[in-house]
Amino acid sequence: MTKDDTFVDYYDILEVSPSCSARALESAYHLLAKKYHPDHSEGGDVEKLTKIISAYKALRTPEKRAEYDIVYSEVTGFLFPSAADELDDERSAISDADAHAKILLFLYKRRREQAQDAGVGRYYVHQLLNCSDELFEFHLWYLKEKGFIVTTEHGTLAITIEGVDHVISTSRASLREKLLIAQAGDGPGKDVPH
Repeated sequence: MTKDDTFVDYYDILEVSPSCSARALESAYHLLAKKYHPDHSEGGDVEKLTKIISAYKALRTPEKRAEYDIVYSEVTGFLFPSAADELDDERSAISDADAHAKILLFLYKRRREQAQDAGVGRYYVHQLLNCSDELFEFHLWYLKEKGFIVTTEHGTLAITIEGVDHVISTSRASLREKLLIAQAGDGPGKDVPH
């Protein structure tokens, strides 16, 4: 399809989002083809079925769909998510996981050093992360919902038993991974302590 052709919104015909997966596109096609097939006594519609088949043919291969998406974007202004956007989202999730681990380890150390007064002011935890207020609130929400931290009666943050168990569990897994990497680096024929 070129820009000069009369634009047809194939995504609208198939009743799917322009950013849907290939599997969702195929499912929508099969569902609609069955619904509007002339053999279907209640909803048979040959004209609608012809449009559905044309739309699916235009989008079913990645190459054809990519060509159509360029025109679709130019005509409608829709911005398709790029691989770079998805990579940024994945990096953000990894960064968040690292921040959660950092908070938990910090509160774990505090609990070990001062078991009776384990709470740490929000300001100090926030400074540790050096992030925006919104992101800090997200981290606290997540860790509280998981049951890993609580706000004490004094308004400070403290790690819970579940949080301690999580820190120990992830520390063990990390240590095992480091040992395996070290053992693999020693190669055959070397004595590796077990």
